Amino acid sequence: MHHDRRASLAAAAVFAALQLGTLAAAPSHAAEMARTPDGKADLSGIWQAINTANWDLEEHAARAGLVVALGAEGAVPAGQSVVEGGEIPYLPEAAAKRKANFDNRLAADPEIKCYLPGVPRATYMPFPFQIIQTPGQILIAYEFAGAVRTVYIDKAAPAPADSWMGHSVGHWEGDTLVVDVTGLNGDTWLDRAGNFHSDELHVVERYSPLGPGALRYEAVIEDPKVFSRPWKITMPLYRRLEPNAQLMEFRCVEFVEELMYGHLRKQTAK
Repeated sequence: MHHDRRASLAAAAVFAALQLGTLAAAPSHAAEMARTPDGKADLSGIWQAINTANWDLEEHAARAGLVVALGAEGAVPAGQSVVEGGEIPYLPEAAAKRKANFDNRLAADPEIKCYLPGVPRATYMPFPFQIIQTPGQILIAYEFAGAVRTVYIDKAAPAPADSWMGHSVGHWEGDTLVVDVTGLNGDTWLDRAGNFHSDELHVVERYSPLGPGALRYEAVIEDPKVFSRPWKITMPLYRRLEPNAQLMEFRCVEFVEELMYGHLRKQTAK
């Protein structure tokens, strides 16, 4: 009995030593990470979220789509919440508007009409986006609707006017890129479930490398007209590793011309 116990303890010690040796030998994320000439983490590349946040930021069951003729193709996949704490803290009147948005989402969601998606929604739409990094500025280009934005590093003049993609000013905290986004208009939604904001939206994003192939994306969302307090979403972003990965065209305006402009067509005289 004692011999078996000593053998077990010895085996456990050997296993622990092997594990420690493996951990010690494993390269850190920092060592694996590509860096720019100025020593910053190099975030350049094509990235994509793989989740259901664009359907609904909160936890949701699978459900049928609004266009029955699309069948399974138009159905909504189930998904876990990416919201810290699980629920978005709406003010009472805003919660009622969110419900109305959901009920009328087929006509009201700005994505359907190909409006620019805004921040943070552009990050987790089911399309890739590309980060192009330089010391003074970072360009983020999105496949959906050809949306782009520039992140000015360290300082920039205030936003001259509200816009769909806002005004982004970034700084580095170690290897994390922190982006302060202001000047967002109130015309975008946060997902297809009717979650929305006003023109008082303020977003602080954090892009933190998890290794050469993944980033942790966090966004703190503040809007005193709509939410009772600031709240946060978190998700991983994955690097696209296909050979010659690139953004493709999604010129969605061409797909929605009838929806947007059909009522302006000149009627044929009878």
